[in-house]
Amino acid sequence: MSDRSFLYGSAWKEGDTQRLVELALANGFRAIDTANQRAHYHEAGVGDALEASGLKRDQVFLQTKFTFLGAQDHRRPYDPSVSVTKQVQQSFESSLVHLKTSYIDSYLLHAPSNRESLTTVDLQAWSMMETLVENGLVKRIGVCNVTASQLEKLLERATIRPQAVQNRCFANRAWDAEVRAVCHREEIEYQGFSLLTANPLVVSGPEVGEAAERLGRTRQQVVYRFAQQLGMRPLAGTKSQQHMREALEVSQFDLTPEEMRRLGAAGARSAHVG
Repeated sequence: MSDRSFLYGSAWKEGDTQRLVELALANGFRAIDTANQRAHYHEAGVGDALEASGLKRDQVFLQTKFTFLGAQDHRRPYDPSVSVTKQVQQSFESSLVHLKTSYIDSYLLHAPSNRESLTTVDLQAWSMMETLVENGLVKRIGVCNVTASQLEKLLERATIRPQAVQNRCFANRAWDAEVRAVCHREEIEYQGFSLLTANPLVVSGPEVGEAAERLGRTRQQVVYRFAQQLGMRPLAGTKSQQHMREALEVSQFDLTPEEMRRLGAAGARSAHVG
């Protein structure tokens, strides 16, 4: 079974990146997420894995990111002294080399340059990303780690509108309800990451446990299926082959409307714990 409904996340894997991405591909993942940010990702390891897998390029959905200087370490993929536009260009060209490809399926702005607003610098980076689409090098563009107000401003200013948003998804923020509402209204794909690690109280809670028992599934599978039924495309970053296989099985079952309601409410309850 192969599956693009899940993204395999390659962050924080360092020297194990190639091995784990190869394992994910061998077990059926057909969508890989990475970034040209050496502090947290080893993008070239993803490229080596794709090459070693023997899969054709069009069989794998490949997503990477441009990361601003403030989130890079000393291994920068561009010259920090040049304009932001040129930084995006240099980073993208470096990504093509790392990933051994001539195009990227999905190219994301890793995060706006600050947490509260959208600045001229962000819009300059976005403009260059639009140029990559216009030149046929990227199929779609999007943004990560964004607030609803930042996303609204980007929608107002963009020539090519974002087609994907990737956020850390906290249950105690109603599973990022504000951003998801904008995505739903604008027909933007919402990608949720840290669904398990950001929400330990919900994962270990009775609502997830009862659904898992009814279905004969794991707690992790229940959370992933909940996310899918909310309209998300989940990211899984597991290093376990068994968990990779389990993640790709979640489309085989459904949570009931009552279970969906209870899991949503569990997220709200966790906001008041402690």
